[in-house]
Amino acid sequence: MLVALAQSNERGQVCYQELVDLISSKRSSSFKRAIANGQRALPRDGLLDEPGLGVYKRFVRYVAYEILPREVDRHWYFYRHRSCPPPVFMASVTLAQIIVFLCYGARLNKWVLQTYHPEYMKSPLVYHPGHRARAWRFLTYMFMHVGLEQLGFNALLQLMIGVPLEMVHGLLRISLLYLAGVLAGSLTVSITDMRAPVVGGSGGVYALCSAHLANVVMNWAGMRCPYKLLRMVLALVCMSSEVGRAVWLRFSPPLPASGPQPSFMAHLAGAVVGVSMGLTILRSYEERLRDQCGCRWLYRGSGGWPGLPPTH
Repeated sequence: MLVALAQSNERGQVCYQELVDLISSKRSSSFKRAIANGQRALPRDGLLDEPGLGVYKRFVRYVAYEILPREVDRHWYFYRHRSCPPPVFMASVTLAQIIVFLCYGARLNKWVLQTYHPEYMKSPLVYHPGHRARAWRFLTYMFMHVGLEQLGFNALLQLMIGVPLEMVHGLLRISLLYLAGVLAGSLTVSITDMRAPVVGGSGGVYALCSAHLANVVMNWAGMRCPYKLLRMVLALVCMSSEVGRAVWLRFSPPLPASGPQPSFMAHLAGAVVGVSMGLTILRSYEERLRDQCGCRWLYRGSGGWPGLPPTH
């Protein structure tokens, strides 16, 4: 890890601050507290001080500070990041959800509370516990939404949280986490609310959000995202409000005669999946540093690491 850290800057050296950041994650809590107190007198030499960056590189730096808890990980990600492949999963899912919503809105001539239309529940995408034999419905319900409010809320969170997570941790891990939340939502409804259908990608969205929030809490001291406490409180308030709205629509619908309304259990199941699986799936960047160090000798004569500035 020391070698990888030295290779991540043009000097080919490890400064004292970087050494302190690296060691502080390997020692006892008392050592970490002593280091934290000593760091107050040390000059900051982080990515926030990086001058002359373009728009895209500024966004990569923003993503690094939003997702990663340690400065060594942020440096590593910043210098080795490549725009190809782009974060296509969350963008593709969001685009597909918008297209499906527009198609059904135009077909039903209804853009708010579409589930109250009798033709809506006949869609082959909606999941209902009575449709368990049609296995594709366990996942395809994520493309259907109650109305503009639910679609807008889910799409906003998917892009704001899902895209940065996918940029850092990759398509495979984030797609697994998202789909696990969606699948957990339909399975939970099958057990706990067997009379209600379920629509929307809330299970996957809440899995992403709860995993990210859990990661921030577990690495609170190392996170450098601005206003992290205020943003966490706002996120929890928004998520709780969405759950409360779903509960109200389920048990006190505006049109009771229209039949059972979509269940809210997918929200809760997605949150449980995010907390239980998220911290495992969103593994520390330290593992990637060890992997790179293990392959170091393969690139010994190439003048530096692939994707990093050459050493001197």
